[in-house]
Amino acid sequence: MTAAATWLSAAAEVLARLTATQAAGIETASAWCAEAIASDGLVHLFGTGHSRIPVEEMFPRYGSYPGFNPIAELSMTFHTQVVGANGQRQAMFIERVPGLAEVILSNFRFGARDVMMIFSASGLAAVPVEMARGARARGLRVIAVTSVAQSLSGPPEPAAGARLLEEADLVLDLCSPPDDAAVSIPGLESPVGPLSTIGAVAIVNAIKSRTAELLVERGAMPPVITRASAVGTERSRELFEQAYREHARRLARAIDQQGGG
Repeated sequence: MTAAATWLSAAAEVLARLTATQAAGIETASAWCAEAIASDGLVHLFGTGHSRIPVEEMFPRYGSYPGFNPIAELSMTFHTQVVGANGQRQAMFIERVPGLAEVILSNFRFGARDVMMIFSASGLAAVPVEMARGARARGLRVIAVTSVAQSLSGPPEPAAGARLLEEADLVLDLCSPPDDAAVSIPGLESPVGPLSTIGAVAIVNAIKSRTAELLVERGAMPPVITRASAVGTERSRELFEQAYREHARRLARAIDQQGGG
């Protein structure tokens, strides 16, 4: 097989493992999300580094709906400049700084049924670990989306003091290998083609879909951001505005003006 075919085969295997091993966890996560959204609360989403990708995949985009609150700190997720100002070196340093998670959490007032979903392939850096710890201390149920194999392949960072999977109420396994990259090429020292992102995106879309199904059953489904090709231009515009107004309404109550947590 070519390297391209090898990666596609490995990605298909990840999706198959997710289906075989994570269905029960996805069902539980979806039930928690539906309960939070139906009770006028929020499911908060947090990730650093490339774990920002599933945060943005969940909301806002076509086929998504309010009730999910993306929290993406640009200092840890803005990678496109790579080097220099706002570069990757700084982002990787910042996500290991203890205490920062508490500062982030202090911006919000969390509802009694809110949920926190935290994404980290390794689950070892201080900020995502402390986000989970701080959210649980505030009474939120925490869902960790992480690679169990990758997390267990190394010790937790001293600043974190634990792995993300040890600070969560529910763990969803990305089913990606310890080194993440899946393709070894003769003559090349390092493997290429990471798999954790496809696992994370698959998990959030499975949760998003099942949560919508549960919300419809409850009669509590928010408006869905929908392409004009599906519902027509005018209806697409209406749904877009309704969804953003609903997100603003929920988020307005969640922002802590005093910064007291």
